[in-house]
Amino acid sequence: MTTPRIVIAGAGLGGLTCARVLQLHGFENVTVFERESSPEARQQGGTIDLHADSGQEAIRAAGLFDEWRALARFEGQEQRKVDHATAALVEHEPPEGDFRPEIDRGQLRKLLLDSLTPGTVTWGLGIGSATPGEVTFLDGSTAPFDLVIGADGAWSRVRRAVSPAQPEYTGVMFVETRHDNDELLLDLTGQGTMVADHEGLMLWAQRNSGDHIRAYACMRAREDWKPSNADLLELYTGWHPSLQAFLAGELIHRPLYALPVPHTWEHTPGVTLLGDAAHLMPPLGVGANLAMQDAADLALAIAAHGVRQGAQTYESAMLPRAIEAQKLTNAGLHDMVPERPIRV
Repeated sequence: MTTPRIVIAGAGLGGLTCARVLQLHGFENVTVFERESSPEARQQGGTIDLHADSGQEAIRAAGLFDEWRALARFEGQEQRKVDHATAALVEHEPPEGDFRPEIDRGQLRKLLLDSLTPGTVTWGLGIGSATPGEVTFLDGSTAPFDLVIGADGAWSRVRRAVSPAQPEYTGVMFVETRHDNDELLLDLTGQGTMVADHEGLMLWAQRNSGDHIRAYACMRAREDWKPSNADLLELYTGWHPSLQAFLAGELIHRPLYALPVPHTWEHTPGVTLLGDAAHLMPPLGVGANLAMQDAADLALAIAAHGVRQGAQTYESAMLPRAIEAQKLTNAGLHDMVPERPIRV
């Protein structure tokens, strides 16, 4: 019997998890195509907590649970809330055993990459479009496949083969800053996550490995708004100076997008989606876990039922699950960053 040719668009956590689980189940003809030139071409985001019922189950299916535990930061589950005006601690949730330990996205991605058969990932060659049985690469070349898996993120090109949906702006802007070895900010953040909020503004800081902090100023704003450091300080007038210190440094503007809810499609033989390509939602700790769960479920369904029936079986379970997660995260985003009297 000929091994089915499976192509995965995107070398993110979902795409790599899917490739790994497929290879564990004997699928040798699996190729991941990634438009970025190398694993180091772009920073891979901050820290992620793997949930016991999704991300952790996926890492078990990938046969990497012990390796993940060795890298995970159990102390990173600590959560703090501080008063915006005084920076005094008002709520504190200490780490709870090994429920949702944190790991840097870059570390997790490297763990998955290193587990794959050498040559599985083709770097610097992105997929421009897909039809059942064939992909067209960004360089114009084409190749046939038995299954194309779109794990290519928010602005997926594979998604167009099954759905016309495009991400829509949520009305919420995150402005990211990064801080290294800053003892004041490290003490305020603690070992995990720190938040402060007031009148529709939020400040959210996460401790990563190596005493590195990623902080996010969160607000309702125009999609094209690109504030300066001075603009942010003015917006956060009245906040404690130690919290305003998170607003210093280079700014990375991140307008948040989400796919419409519900986002569904009629099954198209030869093409399927996972992760943000299937159900982009606000970044509240669910998306990456769902992407990995999607990936493992899809690979296991293919192993059990074959390419065609496996993909259909996977979609019948994934789509309802994703709709519920999208509803919850959309509501959570509104609670986290409600409408303000003054929009920017």
